[in-house]
Amino acid sequence: MTETTKHHASAAAANAAVATEAAGALRDVLSGDSAYRRLLLKAAAGAGKSYVLRQLVAAAVEHRNCDRVAVVAFTNKQTWPLAVELGKLLGKERVCLFPSAAKVGAVPQDVWDHASVASSTANIPSTAKVIVSTVHKLGAIGELGRQSSRFGAGKNGEQPFDVLFCDEAWQVAHHLFDKVTKAAPVWVGVGDVGQLPPLEVGDNPWRGDPGYNPYRAWPTGYGDLADTWVAELPAVWRPTAEQLPLWRAFYPEWSELSCVAAPGDRVVSFSGTVDAPVAELWATVATGRPVLAEVDGLPDADAPDVDEPLMRFVEYAIDAAFSAGVELRAARYDETGTPTGESDTRSVGASGDPLITVLATRNQAVDDAAAAVGRLAEAHGLTDADLTSSTVDSWQGQTNGITFGVHPLTGAAKLDEFNSAFGRLAVVATRATRPAARHSPRSRRTASRCPRASRYAPW
Repeated sequence: MTETTKHHASAAAANAAVATEAAGALRDVLSGDSAYRRLLLKAAAGAGKSYVLRQLVAAAVEHRNCDRVAVVAFTNKQTWPLAVELGKLLGKERVCLFPSAAKVGAVPQDVWDHASVASSTANIPSTAKVIVSTVHKLGAIGELGRQSSRFGAGKNGEQPFDVLFCDEAWQVAHHLFDKVTKAAPVWVGVGDVGQLPPLEVGDNPWRGDPGYNPYRAWPTGYGDLADTWVAELPAVWRPTAEQLPLWRAFYPEWSELSCVAAPGDRVVSFSGTVDAPVAELWATVATGRPVLAEVDGLPDADAPDVDEPLMRFVEYAIDAAFSAGVELRAARYDETGTPTGESDTRSVGASGDPLITVLATRNQAVDDAAAAVGRLAEAHGLTDADLTSSTVDSWQGQTNGITFGVHPLTGAAKLDEFNSAFGRLAVVATRATRPAARHSPRSRRTASRCPRASRYAPW
């Protein structure tokens, strides 16, 4: 990988160039001037891929050989912002969110304001050119047939949509994507790579094919084919410049990876004094560098009762931050990546993405995290916008300020389900502007790869 020092507009321009190239490739496919059938746009976490996806959808909808497109994602929460932003870009009458009947009540008002919403094919407006749905909904038995019966074939003459877009494509497994492949003759996948566990093919290959695994992300089966166009977005918008080494460690195959944010563009500060036992921890987090903290005095990482004392340390550290008046400040940029001279400040009581999120990988830790968040919320008068907890898998694709990831490692000497969970945790940590991880003392090998490793007694 070429380790460049580009920031601001020079870094953002590299992404813009790839986006322009992707839009041109898609137009060539729709015009019949290209033999490509699939376009895969790889993005590191925080690369601004959602913006690029919207531009590609717009390019398709405006093309003379495209009548309707489908945009699918893995979760309902991922479809909501897609529908909102596409509605703003293309007009409410041209975009329809297509959720299941059971999920209609959960659709945010913002979606209703900018897109139509229909839970049945019969209720989709005839003006809708963009259908936004989960893979499960569009891939339900008979759904593509109902789409064809209701609207007929697209300009391709056979399938109901002319282009199938997949957001967070590397989060969608083969066996799920297989259900929607007949929706359109052209597929466009955009997403952060490496979101599914890196499961390997076993001794008994699926369908007798040693290269096939239905639980791998679907783009992994097509990236090397001659009729697949592949490119990487070479810059990231979300992380701090100080976090870039971690991003590069996760995406070693990238030819280049730079950062829009320059040193000092993102700042963590406190209006008061942080308690001494965790002052060093928070001082390190404030530098923008990811923190891998070792907690001494805990049970063995494999012990069934390790999660609760580990979570108590996390609760103590977060309590100290809120008691000291934690605040995040970030420079604003225009769409070219140029600083505007203004900044956004995030503190307790503000709206938007959560200030702090606690993520866990094991059932007991998930329950302990929810309980800890409840106690802290009551003690400090917090809302979900200040502090929340979730599972690693549920939080993929969402964004927050500071992440506390909880996973008692065994040493990661081998790839099993337990240790691959840490891989997903680490990927999700890149969703934050300030990632911090917690684990028990046995993970020496993993700690040595982290930009900063500190040791703490329980307190």
